[in-house]
Amino acid sequence: MPQRTDLSAFAAALAERLPGTWRSEDQTYPTFEDQYPAADRLWDCGPAHSALLDYDLEHGAVLHGPGNARLSVTARPRNPRQFLVAALKPQGVKRHNISVVDDPMGISVTDDPVRAASSIARRLLPRYLRALDAVRRDARARPEPPHRPPAPEVAQSVTLVWYPDGVVGAPYDSVPKEAHMVLYSCHFSYSPDQYAFMLPASYRDAERALLIQTAIRLLTAQGIGVNFRHAAPDIPARPARPLTTGPGLPPTPANPPSTARR
Repeated sequence: MPQRTDLSAFAAALAERLPGTWRSEDQTYPTFEDQYPAADRLWDCGPAHSALLDYDLEHGAVLHGPGNARLSVTARPRNPRQFLVAALKPQGVKRHNISVVDDPMGISVTDDPVRAASSIARRLLPRYLRALDAVRRDARARPEPPHRPPAPEVAQSVTLVWYPDGVVGAPYDSVPKEAHMVLYSCHFSYSPDQYAFMLPASYRDAERALLIQTAIRLLTAQGIGVNFRHAAPDIPARPARPLTTGPGLPPTPANPPSTARR
């Protein structure tokens, strides 16, 4: 884009006509990449932000006003008779403070400094100054961001395993007794030959996700922690004659859970 040699003069004339005491400071961008930090300092993602990211503007201006108010002035690409004026983010505050208000969106103004100053004073400054005051009040009240508290320590936990064949399950011995009924209620069934609680892969993805989410919600509500892991890629082959009872194995119930969905 050809350099707008009139931008500096326009910004200086604008500063003389805005309410209060303002001064203009020229900004130069030796390379296109130098415009990225300038775009990041803007307090909105409107036309001025897009202009700095999409066009080689070469230079701009910043207006400094009362109470550390700051406005950016840039050329409006493809319209030589207009400029873009946008608020800059307040300094000395953190992201969580800025998020308490809506961004004071910038405006386009004519290249007549008198009319432009009138538009800024009427359309942009009131919104900007209100937002600036709100952010600074929040910064005084909340100097640090609100931190999410950590989860409480739990005495028991369940590790659900996602197996390569699509089954989600957990070895029987790793599941606390208090979690059995929760898993049954979420359609997990006990498989004696695999000695594990399993949610079959026959469920559709959406159904399976809902059942797993429900199981996690119910277990954590009982103070039981839940982990989720992927199994090792190799699954041992099933024995030809699986044991259903014996030392270390739970007895096969008369009506095993695997015979009917719960």
